[in-house]
This record gives sequence, C-alpha cells and structure tokens, in this order.
Amino acid sequence: MPEARVAIDLDVPGPTISRHLYGHFAEHLGRCIYGGFYVGEDSPIPNEGGIRLDVVEALRALDIPNLRWPGGCFADEYHWKDGIGPKADRPSMVNTHWGNVEENNHFGTHEFMALCELLGADPYVNGNVGSGTVREMSEWVEYLTRDGDSPMVRQRKANGRDEPWKIPFWGIGNEAWGCGGNLRAEAYADLARQYATFLKDHGDNKLYKIAAGASDDDLNWTEALLKSISCLGCGRDPKNIYQAISFHYYTVAGTWENKGSATDFSIDDYYRTLSKAQDIERVIRAHSALMDAYDPERKIGLVLDEWGTWWDVEPGTNPGFLYQQNAMRDALVASLHFDVFHRHAERLVMANIAQTVNVLQAMLLTDDEGGLVRTPTYHVFEMNKGHQDATSVPAHVIEGTTYDLDGKAMDLVSASASVKDGRALVSVSNLDPAAALDVVLDLRGGSPSEVTGRLLTASKPQSYNTVSDPDAVAPVPLKLEPEPRGLRVTLPPHSFATVSLAL
Repeated sequence: MPEARVAIDLDVPGPTISRHLYGHFAEHLGRCIYGGFYVGEDSPIPNEGGIRLDVVEALRALDIPNLRWPGGCFADEYHWKDGIGPKADRPSMVNTHWGNVEENNHFGTHEFMALCELLGADPYVNGNVGSGTVREMSEWVEYLTRDGDSPMVRQRKANGRDEPWKIPFWGIGNEAWGCGGNLRAEAYADLARQYATFLKDHGDNKLYKIAAGASDDDLNWTEALLKSISCLGCGRDPKNIYQAISFHYYTVAGTWENKGSATDFSIDDYYRTLSKAQDIERVIRAHSALMDAYDPERKIGLVLDEWGTWWDVEPGTNPGFLYQQNAMRDALVASLHFDVFHRHAERLVMANIAQTVNVLQAMLLTDDEGGLVRTPTYHVFEMNKGHQDATSVPAHVIEGTTYDLDGKAMDLVSASASVKDGRALVSVSNLDPAAALDVVLDLRGGSPSEVTGRLLTASKPQSYNTVSDPDAVAPVPLKLEPEPRGLRVTLPPHSFATVSLAL
C-alpha cells in the first residue's frame, strides 16, 4: 500500500480561518429559491412563512456563516421594490438569465431576511449595477438598515418590520465583465467607486462593500479595481471606498459547451477535474500577489463569492436551471478548495459555494413531494465546520503520491489543519481513485488525546445520494492507530477524512 506523511506544526499559529470562507450562495435560478428554500405558505411541505423547514434544519447543521442573494446574474436585473409589500400586489418579471421563466417576486427582501434569521446566517446582499441606479441601491440599504424616520423606514414599517436589520456584506453588482453589463474594467471601477459612495452606514450598521471582480485569473480586472483606490508602491493606504474585491472560479473539466456529466465520467475526466480544482491555488496566489503590491498591509479583502463544479444539466431538466447531481468527485473538489482556502486565509476572507440548493454544486437536492438529499459536498462542509474561525497551522505533505497528468506530476494527497478551543482539526484527502493510502500524521508541538476520526468515501468516485439511497456517500468512523510521530490512518481510494484531537 502506498504511504504518505503529513507534518503538522500544532504550535505554529497562522492566520485565522474566517468562518465566512464557508459561505453559501442562493440565486433566483432554477429551483434554488422556489421549490428549494421557498415553497409558499400554502404548501403541504412543513414551512414557516413559506420557507421550507427541512432545508433549514439540514443547513443549520453546517453552521452557515453567510448567504449571498439574489444573484449572480439575476442580481443585475432585480429591482428590490418589486419584492416587498403584499405578495398579491408584487409585479412579476421575466428571469431572462435563467430559463426565461416568470418570477412572481414572492420571495423578496423580507423573506430573505427571515431565511437568514432561521439559518443563523449573516446576509450578503448583492445590489443591481447592471440595470439599476445609484439611488435604487442606496434606498435599499436605507430600507434594510436605517432606524428612526425616513421615507424608506416608513415603507419598511408599513410592510411589517419595525426594527432595522443588520447587513454586514454588500456586493456592488456581479460579473460586470459579463452578464452584469459587459463593461470594461476601468468603466466598472468608476461605477464601483460611485455606487460605494452612496452605500451609507446607517446607525451602527457597517457595510463591508465588495467590488465585483474578475473571472478566474483575469489580473487586469483586479488591477483596474486596485488602481482606482490605491497606487503601486506609493506607500499609502488604499482609499476606504470598498473593502474587498471578488473573483469567481468554477471547476469545469471539459469545455463550456460540453462540460461533461456529473456522474458518468471516466478516470481521465476525474483526474482532469481534480487538477482544475487544484489550480485554484495558483489563481489565489496570483490575485494575492497583485493585491500585495497595491495593498501591502492587506486591508482589502479577497472574496471568492462563486466557486464549485459545473457540469451539464441532468437529462430531461431545463438547461437554464443548472440542476446537476453531486458525486464523491464533487466532494473531493470541495475538500481541495478548503485546504487551499485555509492556506490563504490572511488574504482570502470570504468564499461562497455555488449554490446551496438544487443548483450546480449544491448542499441539498429537493423534490416537490418533500424529498430531501444531503449531497457528498454537504458532508465535507459538515465535517470541516470545526475550521471556522480557528487558527490555521501548517500542514505539509512531506511524502505523498502523485499522478502523471500530461507530463506534470499531480499531487494525490491534500491536507490542512487548525486549532481552536484546545482542539485541533486535521483534514486530509486521498485523491487516488484506485489505491488506498497509509497516512502518518506527524504531529509536532503537541501531544494528542481524545482522538476521533471520520471518513467520507464511496464504492466509486461516481457514487451519489438519492432519496431512495440517501447514505450511499455519508461519513463513517475512521480507525486511528497511535504512531511514534503521532497517528496513522488508512484512507480508502477517493476519500476525505477529518481527525479531531485534544491538545
């Protein structure tokens, strides 16, 4: 059996892993909102104000830190005043981006805030730059966060909410280089400055304003945003106009025209998918290095507010609804991403999986009869939640296994670790699709006790959960053996594990 060794320095503290790296994304797209989060008050499925309670219960187990809404591309055609007041009086619209279906606006601002309260999640509201106005976005902030008396406050109170809400995160448009307006980087940078100026802090609510950033490794876009608030090598702090810059990164193993199946794929497809997932580290390093040049004190955050796998839709479903299954391969894409996020937690302050329910790399899949499935990706989030707001510690793969992919050695072992409240959590993945792996966790700077382990694997990388077989991919206990240097574990092929220990 192949062997690997991971050296973990338990007494070498690194940056804090923000809980917001485990954020989520809910767009008005397909069955994410309607039929996913929201079924309506008249539904036979148990709900509170139309919000589906089994979905809430399942997601609360993940300790979701924040939820991004209403998009995505939908955000830049969404006019928030159409989604407030009595539902019967709300005008409908056409969702031109996703399926060209009619949107009745029954899930709007108040419903979203109620959902966040049920989840215990911070709201991340994404405003409309593409087809909206500065005034429209400014008034939305006022409606949500202002106390006292003003036109927007009076309107909110008339709609049943006396107290303002807390809104920590605000997105200034979405993908302005594409569906958000097809703008040039410099044109959007000017708009971001303008919009951000009128996004006011009301009372003690402080907005963390996020400029819509690049696709993948488009450093020119990131640099345009940095130039608009800072200067290269000038030694001055960036202007405090917006506090973060986002980017999006999807794991697409094929082409955008032929992405491949979520469950019917070859071993070559499997390797190419995980190689693409690993490349997120190069992209984060590139954006971080550029930001370090303009912002050496790292006062501007980097936000990955859309990430995940993107496959062809399931046969027979609306191609505009982006409904895909979720296999063990997807779970390993998530585990790889989190290891990278933990290593870059000093600059990367937030990340949002796309998306939470029924769309792309979802946590949950639901049906209209009340069925609910926790996906393999869901289990990675749940097993990893102990990393939230923990202190990262170095985890080096000293000896590992590799695979030759197009003449380049691809690492088949991935790991990360953190400490919090007197405990350490180690995450480790064996990416080899066929061979088990004997792993020594070389624990330095601490003596482990009260050790427990959990394992996520399946009979094959293509395995996935269904309503009739909900636990085909689900965590099981992991056997741990003491070893002179720490612990020894055996990881089956294509598996992810966490080890928790008292220090």
